[in-house]
Order: sequence, then C-alpha cells, then structure tokens
Amino acid sequence: MRQSCSPWQKLLPIGDDNAGPGEWPDYDRAVLIYSMSVSVDGYIADRDGAFEWSAPSDELFAFHLARVRELGAHLCGRRLYETMLPWETDPSLRSTALGAEFADVWSALPKVVFSRTLDSAQGNARLAGGSVAEEIATVLGATDRDVEIGGAGLAAAAIELGLVDELRIFRIPIVVGGGTPYLPPVTEDISLDLIESRTFDSRVSYERYRRVPSDPD
Repeated sequence: MRQSCSPWQKLLPIGDDNAGPGEWPDYDRAVLIYSMSVSVDGYIADRDGAFEWSAPSDELFAFHLARVRELGAHLCGRRLYETMLPWETDPSLRSTALGAEFADVWSALPKVVFSRTLDSAQGNARLAGGSVAEEIATVLGATDRDVEIGGAGLAAAAIELGLVDELRIFRIPIVVGGGTPYLPPVTEDISLDLIESRTFDSRVSYERYRRVPSDPD
C-alpha cells in the first residue's frame, strides 16, 4: 500500500515507488476526463437521487481543489451545473479557507452547460450551442489544459462517441443498491490502464484509468 502524500501533490505512478510526483507518462495534448464520486456498487446518486454520502473530508476536498485548479474548462449537464452553482452564488460556502478557495477556483473555470430546459446560464458559463462532439472539440481546441465532463447522461454520450480519455473515480465505501450509474451500458469493451491510485484517510479510494487506444485496422 502506498503511503499517503499531500493532496496538493501529484501522485506516484502505479508500479514505480521511486518515481517523483508527476513523473508518469502523459498525453501531449489536452484530454477529456470523466470524474465523479461513486458508491462501491457503481452509483453516483442513490435510488432517491441523494448523494450526501459522497461529501468529502477536508483532505479529499483539498485534493479536489488542486485537481480542479489544473482544468481548462468543464462541460456539465443541467443537474450538475445547478448542484455546483451555489459555489458561485452562495457566500455561506466561503466560510472556511478551503471553501473560499474552491469557490474562487470554480467561479473562474469556464463552463459549458448542456440543457434542453435552461434559457441562460449564470456565472462563468454558457449554454451549449452545438452537439456533444462539436462542443468537446471546441473546448479542447481552446485550451492546453485538461477538460472535465460531468453528469451521467452527458458523460455517457461522450463515452459512446469514444471521446473520454480518462476515468477518475472516487470510490465511497458504501453500497446503495441502485440509482444513477456512473457508467453507461456499452456494446463493445473499453480497455483501460490503471495509472494512479490512493486511499484517503476517510477510506475513499481514488482510481485513475486511461483509455487504451484501439489498434488500427
């Protein structure tokens, strides 16, 4: 088992305990990441639509802050956008140093919102005007930083198009028995490499998977 490291540092690559932080092989381009907190049985929300069980500890919150700070943009479905909007509008979430810093980082991050019902988006966000594939291409082309996508339905569409490069899973030690699944059903296998992992003091395990490129025909 690896020793815990600072959440502000990048993690050691799998299989190389002597490597320094951040020395794993990486892409030479911005990549699309799907990252969510997930129950042990694979759900991001339970049968009642609740996800309070995924609330992060301070250690994990600091890790999320460091991770989001490195992003160039975020694509999100309506529900995730509305869930995260208070970080831009609710001053009470700034009551701690970590909360205030995360609110600043999240507010500054450009966001694209996919919705059939919203007429406008608040804060540093715009409504998507193109298809999922078009918007992903536009956002990735506009930044040299990685981009994250969130919301099960939106991420499912990107996965089906083969556009998601990495899965980052924060696995919560709970079984909820049903609800909103993290991953959609697929018609073909998707091969993955596990390139990072760690366990936080709260017993949440982090798994970072990179999609293995398909062999050319």
